[in-house]
Amino acid sequence: MTGHFIPDNLPARIQHYIDGKHVDSDGGERFDVLDPVSNSNYATAAAGQQADIDLAVAAASRAFKDGPWPHLKARERARILNKIADGIEAQEHRLAELETFDTGLPITQARGQAQRAAENFRFFADLVVAQFDDAMKVPGAQINYVNRKPIGVAGLITPWNTPFMLESWKLAPALASGCTVVLKPAEFTPLSASLWAGIFEEAGLPPGVFNLVNGLGEDAGDALVKHPGVPLISFTGETTTGQTIFRNAATSLKGLSMELGGKSPCVVFADADFDAAIDSALFGVFSLNGERCTAGSRILVERSIYDEFCEKYAARARNIVVGDPHDPATEVGALVHPEHYAKVMSYVEIGKSEGRLLAGGGRPAGLDTGNYVAPTVFADVLPDARIFQEEIFGPVVAITPFENDAEALALANGVKYGLAAYVWTRDLTRAHTFAQNLEAGMVWLNSHNVRDLRTPFGGVKASGLGHEGGFRSIDFYTDQQAVHITLGAVHTPQFGAGQP
Repeated sequence: MTGHFIPDNLPARIQHYIDGKHVDSDGGERFDVLDPVSNSNYATAAAGQQADIDLAVAAASRAFKDGPWPHLKARERARILNKIADGIEAQEHRLAELETFDTGLPITQARGQAQRAAENFRFFADLVVAQFDDAMKVPGAQINYVNRKPIGVAGLITPWNTPFMLESWKLAPALASGCTVVLKPAEFTPLSASLWAGIFEEAGLPPGVFNLVNGLGEDAGDALVKHPGVPLISFTGETTTGQTIFRNAATSLKGLSMELGGKSPCVVFADADFDAAIDSALFGVFSLNGERCTAGSRILVERSIYDEFCEKYAARARNIVVGDPHDPATEVGALVHPEHYAKVMSYVEIGKSEGRLLAGGGRPAGLDTGNYVAPTVFADVLPDARIFQEEIFGPVVAITPFENDAEALALANGVKYGLAAYVWTRDLTRAHTFAQNLEAGMVWLNSHNVRDLRTPFGGVKASGLGHEGGFRSIDFYTDQQAVHITLGAVHTPQFGAGQP
C-alpha cells in the first residue's frame, strides 16, 4: 500500500528477555512477523522452545527463591510499580505507533492503551499497600490469622488484541503480589511486548523477576503450561485453546485463571434511549476492529422498534470509516493477520445464507490490499445460525428480534458463551431482574464496556474459569495460609494414656 506509515527504529530482530538479558532462542529458532496493512514481514522474532521456557522458568525460580522481590514490603513493591507506570506513560506515543502498526487497530483507539496499562500498575500498587488479612479470635481460647504469601512463578499467556494493555492486566497483579513471571505474548503481535524489559529495568525491577519468551502457542505456550516449576497459568484467548490448557495443566494441578471467548448479547427494549443504544451497540462491536472478547456481537431488539433499529443501525455501519490504521479519521482498521482475515471473511460468506445483509459483506471499496473487512450487519438471524452461535471476532454483527422479556432472555442465554452482556431499558425493575438472570460474568446496564478495576472480570460457561480484577487478582497470585494459635490450656484426648 502506498503511503503506509512505518514507525521509526523498528527492530529487525525481536528477542526473548531472560534473567535480565535480551537473548535469542537457545537453538536459534525464529519466526516471521508481519504488519496487517501490507502483510509483509518487517521482523523476525525468536521462537521459544522447551529449552527457552526452561531457562526462563529457572531464572524466575531463582528470583523468587533467592531474590528480594517476594520479601519486599508492600510499600517498596508499590514504589517500583508506580515507577513502571511512569515509564509506560513516558512511552505513550511510541506505544500507540507500535501497537497500531503491529495490530491494525486505529491510532485513536491505540492512544489510550498506555494510560490504561499505567493505571493497572497504579491500581495494584495502591491495592497491595491497602491489603489486609483477617484475624479471628475465640476469646480466651484461640486466635486464627491469615498469612498471605506469593505462590511462585506465574505463567502469563496473552492474546493479540490490545496486547500491551492486556499484558499489563496480568503483569501488574502478579508482580504486586510478589510473584515472578514468565510472559508468553501472542505470536501475531510481539512488537509492543518488547518495550516491557526497558520499562522494568528503568523502574528498578530486579533481574529474573520478569522474563519474556516469544513463540508459537503450540511450542512456547505449551511448554510453559506443562512446566512443573510453574504453579499458576493466567490465560486470555480462544476457548478451544483454553480447553487444551485445562487438560495439560491437570497433570500438575496448576492454578488456572482463563478469560476465554465470547458471543455477548446487546439487548435493546422498546423503552430504551434509542439513540444511546444505537451508539453503544455500534461501538460495542466495531471498536477495536471487532476483535474484542466482550463485543456485543448479537443484538437482540424488541419487535416494535426492530425495523427502525435495523434501518438506522445499518445506515451508521455503512458510514463507518475504514482505512489506514494510522489515519486519525479511521474508525475500523485492518484485521491483525491474514489467517484471521480469512476466518472472518468465511463467516461473512456463511452469514449471507443465514441472515439479511444490510451493510458490508466483503472488502471495502478502494482497499485492495491489507486485511480490511467492511463493517457487516446481518438482520433476521435465527438463533441456530452459526453467525449467532459462534465467535467471529471481527466487525460482523447479527441482529435478531424478540417479542417479550422471556424470549429475549432465552435468546441472550442461548449460546455456549457467557462473558458479557448489555441491556438497554428505562425500566429499572426489568433492568435488574433481567441482568441477574443473564448467564454472563459481566453486565452493563444502559452503558457500554467501561470497567471499574475493583470489579471481577471473567465469564461463565465457555467464556472462562475464575475471575480476576481487584482483590480477586491478588487472591489468584497468593496463597492464604491459615495459622491457628491456642491461647489457653490445650485439651487433647490422650490416646494411649490409659492402663493396659
